[in-house]
Amino acid sequence: MKPVVFSAANILLPKKEYMTDWAVVACDQFSSAPEYWNRIEEKVAGKPSMLHMIVPEAWLHTDKGTAHQSRIPLIMEKYLEEEIFEEYLDSYIYVERTLNSGLIRRGLIGMLDLEAYDFHKGSQAAVRATEATIESRIPARVEVRSQAALEFPHVLLLADDDQDELLDAFNDSKSAMPLLYSFDLMEDGGHISGWLVNDTHALALEDRLNSYIANVPFKYEDLNEKSLVFAVGDGNHSLAAAKALWEQVKTDLSESEWTSCPARYALVEIVNIHDASLQFEPIHRILFDTDVDKILKELESVCTQDEGYPIEWKTKDKNGTIKLDPQKGELACAILQSFLDEWLTVNNGKIDYIHGDAEVKALAERENSIGFLLPSMDKKSLFRGVIADGSLPRKTFSMGHANEKRYYIEGKRIR
Repeated sequence: MKPVVFSAANILLPKKEYMTDWAVVACDQFSSAPEYWNRIEEKVAGKPSMLHMIVPEAWLHTDKGTAHQSRIPLIMEKYLEEEIFEEYLDSYIYVERTLNSGLIRRGLIGMLDLEAYDFHKGSQAAVRATEATIESRIPARVEVRSQAALEFPHVLLLADDDQDELLDAFNDSKSAMPLLYSFDLMEDGGHISGWLVNDTHALALEDRLNSYIANVPFKYEDLNEKSLVFAVGDGNHSLAAAKALWEQVKTDLSESEWTSCPARYALVEIVNIHDASLQFEPIHRILFDTDVDKILKELESVCTQDEGYPIEWKTKDKNGTIKLDPQKGELACAILQSFLDEWLTVNNGKIDYIHGDAEVKALAERENSIGFLLPSMDKKSLFRGVIADGSLPRKTFSMGHANEKRYYIEGKRIR
């Protein structure tokens, strides 16, 4: 039986000789480093490359970015006419990404049914955003997608697969599957290999997918909420744009036409949240120009003297630890962020989000400032937090370094 939510796709891949120049990192990386993208532009000039079909965020709101964006639909049509793609029908791709640390991140590429996804806070959909979506960022992405014939994703969907039932079987079966590509990614991105999953291997995978989806409700039955099958780890705003465009497109279709419309589906990669290569790093909070003594006093309203989530804090002259009350939520970050958001509506202060313990401690040396050092998030808590509290606050966690993010390789027709 074909699985719901996530299924096989007609996947486009550039021919092997283009791969090294083709694959570039997600457009939202190195957003403050236009020199990174200018360097790649020079490297791939005149060659088939994904750079010609995305707009790096470093180029947004510039004349260069506007001109580049206007050429994307023509480039897509040109690549289709020049037949630079091989198309693999009704297939998945199993991916192994070797990071610079030596760890291997395993993934599975297929298509997500956008009818099963909702990015709004409080959604009960099978697939939800992990962090709050900034809706003002969606229209520009919808405009780009509406003019495009193809999509190339950097979306990572997380699976709470603590038994590793989805991907573990590929350790033994991949030797019997066609190797589609294996090459070094540009700009210190590590190595990537991809195997075609079709025919009997796809049927075995779909049995595992159906089993996984059927067992999901039992993992979280104590929360008394509708279960979460997959959560969006990276690329939420791009996926939200795909959803928003589908909602527009389907109004002109009969319900019988919905299933076959390619705009209903978005290509994504599933990764297991429990994979050792997936490193969740905390993002700390700091408040500047605020009343430190007052905030520490009022924080008592969300703290407990019993067992709680320990949060270290530091100012110029003092430091200590508070224990956030677990009855206030499933995640320490969500409890603290909710308090800080409310605090800043009625008190002076400016918030910033900081990577690294040493960095936040140094900033807390400023007058009238206080830093909060969040613990690393327990991977087991993420799905429970999204189910119980809705999508989490922005900057809840960081998932790997910039050059470890997904590179664009595979594509799919969307009209």
